[in-house]
Amino acid sequence: MKFNNKKVIITGGDRGIGKELVKVLINKGVADFAIMSRSLSGLDALNSEFPAVNFIGLKGNVADSADIKKAVAKIMQDWGSLDMLVHNAGVVSAGSLLDMSDEDISTQIQVNLIGPALLTKHCIPLLKKSDEPQIINLSSGLGLIAMPFYSVYAITKAGIRQFSDAIRREFAPDNIHILCVYPTATDTDMMENSKRENMDSPEMVAKESIAALERGDINIVFGGRQR
Repeated sequence: MKFNNKKVIITGGDRGIGKELVKVLINKGVADFAIMSRSLSGLDALNSEFPAVNFIGLKGNVADSADIKKAVAKIMQDWGSLDMLVHNAGVVSAGSLLDMSDEDISTQIQVNLIGPALLTKHCIPLLKKSDEPQIINLSSGLGLIAMPFYSVYAITKAGIRQFSDAIRREFAPDNIHILCVYPTATDTDMMENSKRENMDSPEMVAKESIAALERGDINIVFGGRQR
């Protein structure tokens, strides 16, 4: 697998696992990234750390159809094609289902599940122009083993699991390789209020995920043999 000259769009790529995926891909030879997030707060740091890399900032909500269409139009204008799509952006809220607000429930479903479905739909025509198109979907161990107090998050991540399998089969004639990643608790901003100990590092998750992509794997599950 060659990474030189690949063009990559990654949601939430300016922080957490997404940022570490960017770093791993840069070390592999990728020099063109489009980073989509609401704030792009970490993009300046990436530009400073990697001045030779071309970063396109796509400020927008991954759950907003208009923002997605605008982002894809920018990619079409600047690149004309796409080699890799990485769905990394996500939100999590733990607590009793009875205590969650309706807005919180809707937001998790929109960002974690509807957003990836919409962005994939609009990126597929660009991916089909690549010689080696790839999609990386970030699910979660909670998409495999549901835990109490994460019911809504589990819905979304189980959905990403099924979505990955479905589009892998649907677009098999187009040779689009789809890797689904199932992290366990990872030490990122999203987990800053968690009391979990011994969480995985985002650096390790990113490194092992790209290694799985290079092997041609379709799934990589973190969290030990019990999973």
